[in-house]
Amino acid sequence: MPCSSLSCFGLYHFVTMAPMTNHLKELDRLHQIMTQLRDPETGCPWDATQNFASIAPYTIEEAYEVADAIQHGDRNAIREELGDLLLQIVFHARIAEEEGSFTLADVAKSISDKMVARHPHVFATDNRPSVGSQNELWELIKEKERAEKGKKRTLDGIARGLPPMLRALKLQKRAARVGFDWPNVAHVLNKLQEEAAELTDELECATRDQDRIKDEVGDLLFVAVNLARKAGVDPETALQACNRKFEYRFNFIEDKIESKGKKLINSSLEEMEEHWQAAKLSDPPTRSD
Repeated sequence: MPCSSLSCFGLYHFVTMAPMTNHLKELDRLHQIMTQLRDPETGCPWDATQNFASIAPYTIEEAYEVADAIQHGDRNAIREELGDLLLQIVFHARIAEEEGSFTLADVAKSISDKMVARHPHVFATDNRPSVGSQNELWELIKEKERAEKGKKRTLDGIARGLPPMLRALKLQKRAARVGFDWPNVAHVLNKLQEEAAELTDELECATRDQDRIKDEVGDLLFVAVNLARKAGVDPETALQACNRKFEYRFNFIEDKIESKGKKLINSSLEEMEEHWQAAKLSDPPTRSD
């Protein structure tokens, strides 16, 4: 029976005794807490009845909350949100342990083995590469790993559960590696205009077909992700920054209007636009750490 505690790894060879003892102690404590919560007799009724599928949405949510804390640069919030995300990992691992498929130790061993295999320049005798060549090496190693799992087509292995924008980006990057790509950003801009025109035609059609409109909106968004990629911009973080900017400006409008004893719903679009333009002059700087 595989050991369920992280102490079975023998990781003491890699770091000093005192810090690792503390790390293992807290991880083991978290594992024990989850084991108790999952006990069908004495545990938490909610925790005990969950499964992989039921907690998957919480796992995704916690990952986004980590990203949000990072964007705000609040180290205490980052620590707390990382803890919430770690809890999700322990939760999944405990469910698997109960059914006898794998343990928390197996999860850690799996990623440790993978990191060693993907960094031969650190853990083997390969020469230390540049950042650029390291990225190429990383992709070659991942391609070999996919092939070993029977995933031999170019787009195999890109998780369908990813957020649509992130999955679009990964699909495009994978296709680009074999030469299926726009020559330059100007071609993508032309395609964006073409897709916008096709969407306009559908919207102006006398008998609207919502399925066709949905399809054209999807095409437009997919090309927008391609445009970000070709421009060297991460579309996820770009949209996140735009969301924060919109939120700040809209709150600015609301505060200004309510300071006059009015409500947004009773204000004209012209008045809101005037405050919007004023808000643009005081946009807070976007964080990059």
